[in-house]
Amino acid sequence: MTPHAGLKLAVAGKGGVGKTSLTAWLGDHLASRGYDVWLVDADTSLSLGAACGLAPGDIPQPLATREDLVRSRIGSGLMSLTPLVDDLPGELSVRLPRPPGYGERRLLVMGAVDAAGGGCACAANALLKAVLSHMVLGCREAVLVDLEAGVEHLGRGTVEHVDGLVVVSEPSLRSLRTAAEVGRLAEGLGLSRRVLALNRCASARPELPDLPGLPKLAAVIPPLAGLCERQLTDGSVLGLDEAPGIASACGAILDALSP
Repeated sequence: MTPHAGLKLAVAGKGGVGKTSLTAWLGDHLASRGYDVWLVDADTSLSLGAACGLAPGDIPQPLATREDLVRSRIGSGLMSLTPLVDDLPGELSVRLPRPPGYGERRLLVMGAVDAAGGGCACAANALLKAVLSHMVLGCREAVLVDLEAGVEHLGRGTVEHVDGLVVVSEPSLRSLRTAAEVGRLAEGLGLSRRVLALNRCASARPELPDLPGLPKLAAVIPPLAGLCERQLTDGSVLGLDEAPGIASACGAILDALSP
């Protein structure tokens, strides 16, 4: 098995920096090379499906809103801390369109605990964490997790077992400060493989500020005219005219994260 086949990555960063777009691009890049990929939407905006080209009606229901599953797997009184979840990814995910020669891509929408209706937030959180842990530790395929914006997810340790972390930032001090904080917390969790992807950056060789915790720069993605033109009419970030440059950036990120 090649390193990419079973690679488990999380993608993090400040809100609005292109974190979800990069997750979709990485998944498409791996699939185009024949790898089977799980894409896990763990962001509160739940936009990874749209970024991958799914229509709203085709996006699966977020796991966090499935109170029936929360009650049956976790319980409503004494909670089970080791629920059986092996069947849930396959049952709750959907297959993404598969061009000829591509590996299979499946989307699983986790959702957020505060969107889980009137159920117990602790129980919903326990189920989400159990499913995410199963995806990271139990799947043989590549797994890409689009994390919620900010740094709280790292404080909760929800991705402590991934192989690597891609921190996405725009070329702004505020965004880079968040990226540095994410990197610092990830280091505390023992995530030694951390890289920075700088999105919407006009300079191919930007001079970055000296911020403790800021991961090493692995790729720069310039502003994409094709994406700007499409955004008002189509949620997909795939199939752009700039696809070759995006693929090159994805390859650089994966190479930087390889053992």
